[in-house]
Amino acid sequence: VSTERLAALSDAYKECQQLAKQHPENFPVASWLLPRQLRPHVAAIYTFARTADDFADEPGREPNGRLQLLDEWGRRLRATEMESDARASAPAAASIFAALAHTRRQFNLPIELFEDLLSAFRQDVTTTRYETWDDVFDYCRRSANPVGRLVLRLFGDDSPELDRYSDAVCTALQLTNFWQDFMIDWTRGRLYLPAEEWKSIGASTSDLDAGR
Repeated sequence: VSTERLAALSDAYKECQQLAKQHPENFPVASWLLPRQLRPHVAAIYTFARTADDFADEPGREPNGRLQLLDEWGRRLRATEMESDARASAPAAASIFAALAHTRRQFNLPIELFEDLLSAFRQDVTTTRYETWDDVFDYCRRSANPVGRLVLRLFGDDSPELDRYSDAVCTALQLTNFWQDFMIDWTRGRLYLPAEEWKSIGASTSDLDAGR
């Protein structure tokens, strides 16, 4: 690898770390408990996922526009199968995918875990209600569980047993986030508590509109 390429890759990782620190949702504190050599790779994964999540969540875009951005993010993800995608339109995106491509190759990270995240973000655009707990858990399987599995793989662990433990923790954290942001999600038109739960006690979505 040329000196110029190594320098460009180092710059890409630094850009990912800076973007992560600047995001309104703070760069995960736990990342600083990781070995120093893994932090740039965590930043690459985080900025990929955080940017895509913002496509689905941040105000100011129509649903079709959100889906188009997520589709383009998926295309660039698939481009990292072979090499980094330097054709990204924005410098920040170019840095994210250059770093992510290197991280994926170095740790042999399955592309399916990243695609699961993107499918959950697309679902946030198209789905606002959940009928059953199974529906909610399926969303968690794609929106949260891949993150835990990716971190395990950075440590060289990919056993089914550890994946199960990680999935349980990540799903619990996702549910905690739902309850923490309950009214924020409701103002965006989303309700993650499944209908089988609130209908069973005679509640109504009008109760939420009324602040009850």
